[in-house]
Amino acid sequence: MADNKDFALIGAAGYVAPRHLRAIKEVGGNLKAAFDPADSVGVLDSYFPSTRFFVEYERFDRHLDKLRRRGEAIDYVSICSPNYLHDAHVRFALRSDADAICEKPLALNPRNIDGLAEIEASTGRRVNTILQLRLHPAIIALRDKINSGTGKRVHDVDLSYITSRGRWFQVSWKGDEQKSGGIATNIGVHFYDMLSFVFGKLRRNVVHHRAADRAAGYLEYDKAQVRWFLSVNRSDLPANTPDGQTTFRSITVDGEEIEFSGGFTDLHTLSYQEILKGNGFPLEEVRPSIETVAHIRTAPIEIEKGEVHPFLAGAIREARDSHG
Repeated sequence: MADNKDFALIGAAGYVAPRHLRAIKEVGGNLKAAFDPADSVGVLDSYFPSTRFFVEYERFDRHLDKLRRRGEAIDYVSICSPNYLHDAHVRFALRSDADAICEKPLALNPRNIDGLAEIEASTGRRVNTILQLRLHPAIIALRDKINSGTGKRVHDVDLSYITSRGRWFQVSWKGDEQKSGGIATNIGVHFYDMLSFVFGKLRRNVVHHRAADRAAGYLEYDKAQVRWFLSVNRSDLPANTPDGQTTFRSITVDGEEIEFSGGFTDLHTLSYQEILKGNGFPLEEVRPSIETVAHIRTAPIEIEKGEVHPFLAGAIREARDSHG
């Protein structure tokens, strides 16, 4: 239990906010304040109907400061805002004398992590990042298997993630690379964290394709060579995808499918439980995945290097055929 820990939430109207609200509720926490410039936050009624809600950041800041001066300081600020604001909102949390619980990605660039480390040191507060796949039983079992020393030393991995999005996606902040970090950052960063968690240090990072709706490439870790493909384009769904299914997620290791679709719903609650025990993931744990996505965002396209993911190879063939 949270022992009556008090929380504030930034980004209450966002897609991921309900997972944080549920987690706060399930660990016994109290949400004392929430902020979002959008006011479509009826979800609060399902969890914390008495929460003070603000649409103006300045008034939210003033309220938390008033609580602190009254001896009722917030213990944790949960951050579910757009990616490009995470760094600023983590800083706000620490300077408000609270620990931060931040959604992925913690920051868009590795240099931001250095700045956050300085503020941690000066305030004595802590940054915790949601790296939910590290807590998934199937991923933990895979890591244990890889580290057992049996079998192949370097494994062949295919990572495929297609999550269909409509036209709204490119109009929203998520379609703006300056705000989201691009598709690899926005929908892929926790997968890259999982890969380094399981297979060790990243040694090579080749980008084969990078566009607003699709990206692909090749990664080499200490213990794996990985072909990866990410897309928000519905047309990339495999031909045998059942009607009505809009997402395809697959990770194979040496041709064997790793089933990790189940168990996604409660990983945020488990993350909060571990954070409250003092076992949250600190800044340096985040750095490898942020370095990975920052490189993908700016690296040259080198289709001739590394193995190409079969989904991208198929898309290339179709494009060539359509052009004669």
